[in-house]
Amino acid sequence: MPAVNSGKVLVTGANGYVAVWVVKSYLDHGFSVRGTVRSESKAPYLRNLFKSYGDRFEVAIVEDITKDGAFDEAVKGVDAIAHTASPFHMTAVEPAEMIDPAVRGTVGILQSALTHGPSVKRIVVTSSCASVFSILSEPRVFSEADWNEGHIAEVKEKGKDASVMAKYCASKTLAERAAWEWVEAHKGEIGWDLVVLNPPYVFGPFLHEVDKPENLNESARDWYDTVVKSTKDHKTLADWGASWVDVRDLGLAHTLAVTKQEASGERIITSAGTFKYQDFLNVAHKLYPQLPAGNTSYDSAKAVHYFKYAPEKEQKLLGIKFRSIEEMTKDTLEDFKARGWL
Repeated sequence: MPAVNSGKVLVTGANGYVAVWVVKSYLDHGFSVRGTVRSESKAPYLRNLFKSYGDRFEVAIVEDITKDGAFDEAVKGVDAIAHTASPFHMTAVEPAEMIDPAVRGTVGILQSALTHGPSVKRIVVTSSCASVFSILSEPRVFSEADWNEGHIAEVKEKGKDASVMAKYCASKTLAERAAWEWVEAHKGEIGWDLVVLNPPYVFGPFLHEVDKPENLNESARDWYDTVVKSTKDHKTLADWGASWVDVRDLGLAHTLAVTKQEASGERIITSAGTFKYQDFLNVAHKLYPQLPAGNTSYDSAKAVHYFKYAPEKEQKLLGIKFRSIEEMTKDTLEDFKARGWL
């Protein structure tokens, strides 16, 4: 299918941390956006946030994304879809609490697009590097060819006794795999193509509605607690890390995923690079000396990164100039300061 360079995009879960930046990026690039939220109470904040875009932004209510036909009305009259809605919380007991909504919501929107979205030309699903990496004892570079089989196996073996991280990773992996399998099974019927984005940890400033740090999403609250509240010990600060991306760059990636013809049918990792938590503290303490210095013996040149992601595919297909740790940290702390959180 051809790329989509104008028209209306449906963004699911539009009040989420990532999704609000996704909406803004589409609007900034000239698209109209229909954003879904679970209740009318979530809509006024978004309408006010995007009021400068006039009638190019609208809200649709989808109360339960796991219900059959949940998106049947929402997909009507849109040219592209960005499906960002998926559960991410660390309180699930049964794996199904995470897995079922993720799988059913993803497959459900594909089915709705087939049966009620004749104008849809491309669908972007926000997956995660949680569906890519595996826990290994040696450092490794992962690519789009890799799948997280280990956490699926752990959930199958241990059920509710599996780690929360395993449940989350399994939900992302199984939802993404279900999307690809559904597209393959219906390739003779659909008039659109699929693109999947796989971001690692997402950090950066906030546009969504949040009243206090305790109510931030999981990754953002962890960043706040670590950098501002000093909740990690020195060993963890120096040893623990992964890969990351600025939320604003991930928002842009969703736009490029529909405007770039080359992205058609591709799975794309969107990673800015690696981090150890002390990297953030080094920048933060330099900017705001009252913030904790953390592990001052840390040497970034000696850090061993177990999770790296190959950048070649993203650079070839999307070509994002990712923000640096310094820029992301500076902008996030400025956001915290403006909210009175520093």
